[in-house]
Amino acid sequence: MVDFSLSEEEKMMRDLARDFTKNEIIPNAAHYDETSEYPEAVCRKAWEAGLMNLHIPEAQGGLGLTSFVGCMISEAFGYGCTGITTAIEANNLAQAPVIFSGSDELKNRFLTPMTEEFGMAAYAVTEPSAGSDVAGLRTTATRHGDDWVLNGQKMWITNASKANWYFVLAKTDPEAGHRGMTGFIVPRETPGVTVGKKERNMGQRASDTRGITFEDVVIPSQNIVGAEGAGFKVAMGAFDHTRPSVAAAAVGLASRATDEAITYAKERKTFGRPIANHQAIAFMLADMAKGVDAARLLVWHAAWLIDQGRRNSKEAAMAKCFAADEAMRIATDAVQIFGGYGFNTEYPVEKLMRDAKIMQIYEGTSQIQRLIISRAILAD
Repeated sequence: MVDFSLSEEEKMMRDLARDFTKNEIIPNAAHYDETSEYPEAVCRKAWEAGLMNLHIPEAQGGLGLTSFVGCMISEAFGYGCTGITTAIEANNLAQAPVIFSGSDELKNRFLTPMTEEFGMAAYAVTEPSAGSDVAGLRTTATRHGDDWVLNGQKMWITNASKANWYFVLAKTDPEAGHRGMTGFIVPRETPGVTVGKKERNMGQRASDTRGITFEDVVIPSQNIVGAEGAGFKVAMGAFDHTRPSVAAAAVGLASRATDEAITYAKERKTFGRPIANHQAIAFMLADMAKGVDAARLLVWHAAWLIDQGRRNSKEAAMAKCFAADEAMRIATDAVQIFGGYGFNTEYPVEKLMRDAKIMQIYEGTSQIQRLIISRAILAD
């Protein structure tokens, strides 16, 4: 029997996240968007409230929350600002390979400290010439005794200058294709690590996005995540856990855009009546509302599957693709409903539209998600 009711614990975490969004994210979102400052104060408050590092196991001092609960929190945050959400949630992506593939020793060394004091981490896989084509990355790690020497560049890395450590994917056997990649944990203060300038992006400007250069960076074998040569599987497997959460943030953004559009449509009058009473606008609002609900259901299904220990690669791709595309469409329609005001920075929908675009790009573009989905259904 299908049951959409929430447990008391789930309601408590959802309400905590909603209150945090109302009190800490929404009032500060415009400031961080305008200044492009990193929202460290907001992130620190999220950590103090128990709303960061959601999936670190209890054995390492974490809450070990389910993907489903994480998605409800991500949706609440996304309603307030997906730029701030990205800064907070980037830890979950960086930690996922360690949580699900790392040794207990590695978990204790890098995850436990993040439950004891505020800290950040980053997932460093994308490169200047290898985004969606992860198999085309050029960063290498060469064995030297019990150590590995890392060389290469990463690009568009969230939390790059704020992270205490990175999950880095590198080629350890260039002749073996995707089976010749290995994941490493690289502390940021390791000699040879250079973090680039903050990128000026269209949206989500609160996020710290930079390039990273690794030049003869020495990493001990104990810092390998999983097994040598299993890095591609480890890195891609992490997305099954994190794509539902990214999709949930997109749902939050789309929900906010819908609410803003409804409020404005009830207040704005043309030809003597609110524009919400015009069928052209009413139908746009109806499409926005059904898009939000449909995306949320896809997110919940993908999250539920992974929590049941079942593979969700196809469903996670569906949720991420649909929610991201709907967020962009809904935010664009919200701007249209606002008319000239929607194009102005004094009104919130302009920012929502800018922030929405990256949802169709990071953690695998909408085209990559369609590739995953099509391969899965054709294989079936």
